Amino acid sequence: MELVYRLAGLDCPHCAAEIEEAVGKLPDITASAVNLMKQTLTVESVLPADALLPEIEAIVHENEPEVAVTCETAAQTLRISVFQLEGLDCPHCAAEIEEAVGKLPDITAAAVNLVKQTLTVESVLPADAFLPEIEAIVHEHEPEVAVKLLTAEAEKAAEQSETNETKIMALRLIGGGVLFAVGMVLSFCSAPTAAVLALLIPAYLILGYDVLGQALRNILRGRVFDEHFLMSVSTLGAFAVGEYPEAAAVMLFYQIGEFFQSLAVQRSRRSIAALLDIRPDTAEVERGGRTLTVPCGAVAVGETILVKPGARIPLDGTVLEGTSMLDTAALTGESVPRRVGAGDTVLSGSINQDSLLKIRTTKNFGESTASQIIDMVENAAARKAPAERFISVFARYYTPAVVLLAVLLATVPPLAFGGEWAVWIHRALVSLIVSCPCALVVSIPLTFFSGIGTASRRGILVKGSNALEILGNVQTVVFDKTGTLTVGEFAVSKCIPADGIDRTGLLARAAACEQYSTHPIARSILSAYDGAPENVKNVQEIAGQGLSAETSRGILLAGNARLMEANGIAYQPADAIGTKVYVAENGQYLGCIVIADSLRPESKSAVSDLRALGIENIRMLTGDDRTIGAEIAGELGLDSCEAELLPADKMRYLEQYETALPRRKKLAFLGDGINDAPALARADVGIAMGALGADAAIEAADVVLMTDDPKKVAEAVGIARHTRKIVIENIVFALGVKVLLLTLGALGLVGMWWAVFGDVGVTVLAVSNAMRRGGQRQNN
Repeated sequence: MELVYRLAGLDCPHCAAEIEEAVGKLPDITASAVNLMKQTLTVESVLPADALLPEIEAIVHENEPEVAVTCETAAQTLRISVFQLEGLDCPHCAAEIEEAVGKLPDITAAAVNLVKQTLTVESVLPADAFLPEIEAIVHEHEPEVAVKLLTAEAEKAAEQSETNETKIMALRLIGGGVLFAVGMVLSFCSAPTAAVLALLIPAYLILGYDVLGQALRNILRGRVFDEHFLMSVSTLGAFAVGEYPEAAAVMLFYQIGEFFQSLAVQRSRRSIAALLDIRPDTAEVERGGRTLTVPCGAVAVGETILVKPGARIPLDGTVLEGTSMLDTAALTGESVPRRVGAGDTVLSGSINQDSLLKIRTTKNFGESTASQIIDMVENAAARKAPAERFISVFARYYTPAVVLLAVLLATVPPLAFGGEWAVWIHRALVSLIVSCPCALVVSIPLTFFSGIGTASRRGILVKGSNALEILGNVQTVVFDKTGTLTVGEFAVSKCIPADGIDRTGLLARAAACEQYSTHPIARSILSAYDGAPENVKNVQEIAGQGLSAETSRGILLAGNARLMEANGIAYQPADAIGTKVYVAENGQYLGCIVIADSLRPESKSAVSDLRALGIENIRMLTGDDRTIGAEIAGELGLDSCEAELLPADKMRYLEQYETALPRRKKLAFLGDGINDAPALARADVGIAMGALGADAAIEAADVVLMTDDPKKVAEAVGIARHTRKIVIENIVFALGVKVLLLTLGALGLVGMWWAVFGDVGVTVLAVSNAMRRGGQRQNN
């Protein structure tokens, strides 16, 4: 009996292999297989699933303690629940919430999407059952964030709430800023201290009441060390040592930094939300002689829909009637419209520009292109890059460390060396302000959001910041051939007529013989012949050789060399690359037609663009004929070509290429067919052709090219490198400035005004750098 267990959270290939081997050795199990992509374990056993569950759980947790194991019956009833986290804009807090919710006993998976302010959880229980626990976790980290089960009404309310919060913060900044400015003027004019404090204390409270409240709540919950604690201690300490203007200034500029941070997150969110607004909610369907407007989810495959000029196509399909220009910019990033007519494939999300189209649907709502794009982009934020995970862990240990250093700085010099307490406490407060990690924990995720958004606008869908980071380290690119570097369709590439026969005459004879065949080679010949084939009779297919037919002039033959030899015809073997069709009539050789899969016009540019980026190894793996593969590889200037391969062979070569790579360098594989899905999943980063590629390939890939243009690979690598460059710039800049100012502050060479720049200024600059429009190709 076959049993399936879900291993939620398993993402380590080595651990998967260890689990598969250990489970397979259990006495009651005859076979074991782990599917890492689906996160499942399939076993063969005579025992029921529940009986094996404890032993399997023990093995899994020995290798991966955080992975949740559920048997098939539970997996079938898992529910996906989405909660709106209104007001969440802190990447560090988002990571903490995701981790805590994921550890709840009834939840098998949890993911926070900061861009959409959502928490998605997977559980056998309904959403209401664990809502109180999730609320408690969220409010422990962010008390002001509202938690609601996601509905259309909740989404609208969240948008309005976000707008109101932005307005309130702007008013607080204006009011507090005015009071602070007047207080500063009085301070410079040597006004009485009481008058100065009468302005600076209200300014401080208006600007910082939420920071003080959050710090107090966190202390009561045992979560002491965060930016709220640092700001509260440093500013209250400044008041205590008589630095009144500096205390108010720190809170003012801290809140200005938080405000710009919030605007940056909102901008990123709106940018991606605009990209996702490509899917109509309803469709006009012909049913029973009437046209009805129904939800897209209620339209079945094979139904006929009408799309008016100016409307978006709601589902993928084939045009039945009408001719129009389609704006596909939302899908492909290309601004040039595409003309379609009867028989052409159209993708959901395209805009019909000219005239009414009648379309037969070929996919349901959830499987259509627009829905797939939305799903991929929405879930991209949940797949975090190593740099993001590092910053989250770094901030967790960094903040307590700097607080300890500040305490030592405030106490050791006075106690050990007789220094003045006020001086060293002031220096400790300066170090606390400087040390806030906001610049890093905010700017790094925003940089990846910006990179993913830039790529999406150019027709390159990256499924996560982890894939974007890997792309930036690609040194080897491996292409599939058919449908990737080539068009994937047979066409006449060359005609070699015999003496006394012209090209048109040769094609006419071949078309006459092939006109009743449905073979791709026959269709290629008929497409190349510009005319109506002559009438023939007694058409016969000769297995493994070709066709014969009778014309008014006699017997016509079209086929391979074996057909010519079997009929004793003296032919001239052609040495051109491709499938050869030899043609003869009444025993006389007329010539040869070569059928081949032509190169995509963009393939040469794709290779040269990758070379310009410094990609050292560009290779090709194909199941096609060795001679054909070698010719294409030579024409494109590839480093190597392996041909006549099965999917398992491609996997073997990918493993060889990866083994030869230097440390930290990665391999990318580009393919489009079902047979490429294993290689796409195996590569460090799999890149699939999205418009015409197989669904299995798109599902297995980490990056999807919506234009089916191989040149986009270089563009994707360029965007990834640009993103990586900004990440490195922000890390080096933020840490460099903080280390410098911490050192100068400890020596007493800078005061609180410089500390404000070290916190707020660095944060604003890092966030601004993160939000730069990325994607210009970097040739380094």
